[in-house]
Amino acid sequence: MVYRNPINYVNQFFSFFSKKLREIYLNSNIYNKKISKIYKKDFRYKPSQNLLDCLIKYEGKKLKIENYALESIWNTKNINEKDFQKLNSFFWLFSLDLKSSKNQTQSVILNWIQNNSKYNSKSWKIDITSKRIIAWLSNSKLTYEESNSNYKANFDQMVQKQTNHLINEISKSKWVDDKMIGCSAIILVGLSYEDKNNYLNFGINLLKKIIKYSFDTNGFPKSRNIRQLNFYLKYFVLIREWFRESQNEIPEYIDETIYYLGQAYAFFWQDAKNNSLFNGNLEADNLDFDVYLKRLGYKFKNENIELGGYTILKNKKISLIMDIGPSPEKRFSYDYQSGALSFEIISNGIKLLSNCGYFQNQKHKFNQLSKTTAAHNSLVIDNRSSCKFEKVEQSKSITSENLKILKKNITFEKNFWKISASHDGYLKPYKAIHERNIEFYPEQMKFIGYDKIISKNDKSLNFDIRFHLQPKIKLMKTIDNKSILIELNDEGWKFVCNDFDINIENGLYFGKKNFYQENQNFYISGMTQSKNQTIKWELNKI
Repeated sequence: MVYRNPINYVNQFFSFFSKKLREIYLNSNIYNKKISKIYKKDFRYKPSQNLLDCLIKYEGKKLKIENYALESIWNTKNINEKDFQKLNSFFWLFSLDLKSSKNQTQSVILNWIQNNSKYNSKSWKIDITSKRIIAWLSNSKLTYEESNSNYKANFDQMVQKQTNHLINEISKSKWVDDKMIGCSAIILVGLSYEDKNNYLNFGINLLKKIIKYSFDTNGFPKSRNIRQLNFYLKYFVLIREWFRESQNEIPEYIDETIYYLGQAYAFFWQDAKNNSLFNGNLEADNLDFDVYLKRLGYKFKNENIELGGYTILKNKKISLIMDIGPSPEKRFSYDYQSGALSFEIISNGIKLLSNCGYFQNQKHKFNQLSKTTAAHNSLVIDNRSSCKFEKVEQSKSITSENLKILKKNITFEKNFWKISASHDGYLKPYKAIHERNIEFYPEQMKFIGYDKIISKNDKSLNFDIRFHLQPKIKLMKTIDNKSILIELNDEGWKFVCNDFDINIENGLYFGKKNFYQENQNFYISGMTQSKNQTIKWELNKI
């Protein structure tokens, strides 16, 4: 559930006027003059285009610049925001065939410069500007080579002017992801123009601040967002490769950060090759990134069973993944989902039980739906999520109260696994604690779960325990209403709960970015009958 705090309205009121005043200044001649100060440095280090393979997804064959309508490319008025960002970020340059006309490519850039010589709020956003700088410099064979001195002067001036804008504004950005992209662009300009004092040092110091601000003592993102973990790893590897290729000394803290991020990447991905749908994560194919890492000589390994508030127990056939971590601090909780103690099971490389995923578009109603506890394989009391959210900044929401993990214990032996944990998400509204114990017996291929509602009063509580599946997985309930049969490719599984009713319900799956599909879930429902209510369930392979 999302609540609106009255204080937020006051903050938004003052924020609105502050932004308006800031916008007037940024559009003024004073600001334009400030960021137009450039340093007469030559564009020396020209980064290899293929270093961006970790960020760019190529679709089909390369295109030629001649295929674009060059005369009207910047005069398009009826264009949606997504296409506008793609066009102005210039990341489409990576899709061009290197045999494309250099003159025409440079003409497009020069035309953009003429139309956007001064700051404007649309095309000079932090992330768009940062990507544009990276794209221009990384595609120098098309954007810079064989050009005349006048074009080079315009190009160099605009690269530095945009970088000056980033330096001036990046600290004011609330989004760490934008700061990471902007920091990368500033560092690249410093390396490319061999300008240590004005650009490189600023970028390096900013990178240190991002690390201190965004990562915990174990080098894991404070957001606990697995998707953001992969994002950081890609950019840190990219920055390191720029240092290496330009023959500059690689800062030790970059190597250290990559080590920790790589350990975390291996923890979630190395064996399962499957995406865990917790806290903002989505389905993603990381196989191309694996190839990229191998090509550049990176190899990560992690044999731990717990990291970043998650635990993964696995053998050759089964993986059991569970969220046993607290909610992140408010400032890192924009993509947090209230799925404490939720779990997923992978059988022979296929998801047997899966959380519903995350609808990333925060302006869409499905974003809030995907954040609920009911969208996870966990226990819900009185149809209320274990974490409370409040609206901030229009459609965005953050946690208003932190959820804590009260205890946890993990046993991982050859023939017996057990994960035990509890949280206080229901303590304040219902004076109740949710404790979950999941046992697995590998020889019998049997899971036994115990969900406990430990209450401090005698009030009876309504509860649901939900178990979600990926689309196309088939369910069937037995006549006695005590069992559910699950058909998973050529496997069969049986879910049993003898003491409470089980029902099947249609739902929505948000595993793919900003996309939904129909799926099914089954759930145990009932009312607590004592202060310490235990709901036992079993899941067996048949």
